[in-house]
Amino acid sequence: MTDLLPIVSRVMGVFLVMGAGALARRLNWFTQEADGSLARLTAYVLLPALFVDRILGGPPFESLAVAWIPPLFGLISTAFGLVLALGMARRWGPRIGLHSDASQRAFALSVGVCNYGYIPLPLAQFFYPEAEVSLILHNVGVDLALWSVGIWVIGGTEGAERSRTWVSPPVIAILIALAMKQLGVGPWIPAPFYQMAAALGQCAIPLGLVLSGAILLEFFGQVRWRNAIGTVVAACGFRLLAMPVLMLATASLLAFSLEVRQVIVLQAAMPSAVFPVVLTRMFNKDVTTAVRSVLATGFAGIVTIPLWLYLGRLWLLG
Repeated sequence: MTDLLPIVSRVMGVFLVMGAGALARRLNWFTQEADGSLARLTAYVLLPALFVDRILGGPPFESLAVAWIPPLFGLISTAFGLVLALGMARRWGPRIGLHSDASQRAFALSVGVCNYGYIPLPLAQFFYPEAEVSLILHNVGVDLALWSVGIWVIGGTEGAERSRTWVSPPVIAILIALAMKQLGVGPWIPAPFYQMAAALGQCAIPLGLVLSGAILLEFFGQVRWRNAIGTVVAACGFRLLAMPVLMLATASLLAFSLEVRQVIVLQAAMPSAVFPVVLTRMFNKDVTTAVRSVLATGFAGIVTIPLWLYLGRLWLLG
């Protein structure tokens, strides 16, 4: 169990950075008006810089086919999780407090997508630095699943019509960096460009965590927890128990590389992502259900993330 203590310590460190953001919001040092501009700065500048720095500065890929294994797993696992969550909500919805179509769709989207950015990235940098690029590539698949299957889950027919066909700036940055890596043009890029990408990339995760903490505090003040025990238990059971077991069991049966297995260990341990709450609001679904699910898995994740990282290491990594 001594191996568990460093994991607990590191996970708590990540959540404390989020707590700093929540405290700054509570004291009105970090106002709600700044959320949009900082979110765009992070998504359009800092994260692309981080991904370019890690991909171009990392070791070469064995082949382009190998590079597509992580995003393929991210796409399939996330799409499966979304569909499974919607099926669960349809089958047992009234028993767990999901009485309307809007609440069932909000629940499915919220628990179907794990946190694939600000929490696993700093943990990968500390525990599995050699798998950081694989995690970045994996997130491309998650992003594609979110903006296709996820939009269908939350919006139904309307979602299918509004499904985004273009990709986000971080994904564009990843694709460009991959192409540059494969073409071998990295040595021709001036050193100041790498210095800029490294400096900006170092800001991405801390700022993202601070912003996430502030936004979660806003949501926490809006949600009503009365009569929500069924939804909370179902959300935690699906995201923090069923999905980790399914992901780890699947990975144990397939001949994945060590780096991909490390990515799966990280992702299997994650609580729900925060961004589905934004999509739920955009499609006028049950935001309260989405917030309950995200916050419940997030708070429970303080305990379950270290446990799953420890168990996942024993299960997949030996």
